[in-house]
Amino acid sequence: MKRLVLGLLGFGMIASVAFAGETYSGKEMKQVAAPPPCPQWYADREFNISLWGTYIFTGNNWQNDQYLEADHAWGGGIDAKYFFMRYIGVGIEGWAVSARRSVLDVNEFESPGQEFFFATRSNESRAVGAVLGTLTLRYPIPCTRFSPYIFGGGGAIFGGGERDTFTDSESPDVLTNFHSDSETRAIGQVGGGMEVRLTPHIGWVSDFSWNFVDGSHNNFGMARTGVNFAF
Repeated sequence: MKRLVLGLLGFGMIASVAFAGETYSGKEMKQVAAPPPCPQWYADREFNISLWGTYIFTGNNWQNDQYLEADHAWGGGIDAKYFFMRYIGVGIEGWAVSARRSVLDVNEFESPGQEFFFATRSNESRAVGAVLGTLTLRYPIPCTRFSPYIFGGGGAIFGGGERDTFTDSESPDVLTNFHSDSETRAIGQVGGGMEVRLTPHIGWVSDFSWNFVDGSHNNFGMARTGVNFAF
């Protein structure tokens, strides 16, 4: 009986030592934190209002231009757009520039028994502006502040197109100078640019467009830059 008890005790001690020395291996469960989401600089739906300065220049020699009649002009404008999708927006824009026009005046000089006509050239500044409906396609680059875009539109331009013509009256000694008023014409526009968001609600926009006004002689380029407010 004692031998049996001693044997069981010995077996128990050996088993205890064996289990005490045994180690368990396995994969340790580590919880990895997910990276923070990218900041959203552009919303899927937003209303934009932009204020910008602009510079325009004629596509042809300005002496041949039949609407602006100036080689360049400076001004400013405003546009409003609603992006009903992240990448597509519709809007309206309006701008005005101060275009300096060259004017030719005919003057009469009389002397005893003689009459002379001579021309003098002067300059006048007048406002030329336009209102257009626009369609804008943009692509906000993920996880960045940048969004390139392209746009197009159509509308009306006004304030230009004056004419100075000289005609002979029934009397051969009389030359008449006729000045026509400005005209309103159709305008089309295509262009592209880039917006950089400073905050999710304030951005800086810069773009360039080419504008078509009733024939190739009247086309002009427009460069714009300014601030955009997103709501």
